Amino acid sequence: MANFNKVLLIGNLTKDPELRYTPQGTAVVNLRLAVNRKYKDKNQELKEETCFLTAVVWNKQAETCNQYLHKGSPIFIEGRLQSRSWEGTDGQKKTTIDVRAERVQFLGSAKDGAGASRGVDEGAAPAEVPSEGREEVKPESVSWNEEDNVA
Repeated sequence: MANFNKVLLIGNLTKDPELRYTPQGTAVVNLRLAVNRKYKDKNQELKEETCFLTAVVWNKQAETCNQYLHKGSPIFIEGRLQSRSWEGTDGQKKTTIDVRAERVQFLGSAKDGAGASRGVDEGAAPAEVPSEGREEVKPESVSWNEEDNVA
């Protein structure tokens, strides 16, 4: 059976980026995004719905997003869906599905701070982080529990 997990989104940030670092020094940022859909219902009335979601961006791309993006910035995200689970403070298991961004394209103008059509690929060079006593970490091996990853 074939499998395919690819997401393409264009939307606007609903909050400023939330940059943090894992204990190993890997940059990670959450981008809260609103994606709008306009359509006509069966009575031909124009309707609009909004989907709110989180895109998770890693490494140098995360730092670049944090530097140039802000609430309201229009962006294009290419990535994949990824589920994560954690135990909440109430002891209940919680699960969510986020977009694991592989590519982020800034759509705003330079005066908006995002730069017109500037993009950053996940394969970009990692951020310069002191390597003393730190081992190389793959994003997939880092806990998705935000409390575990904040340094």
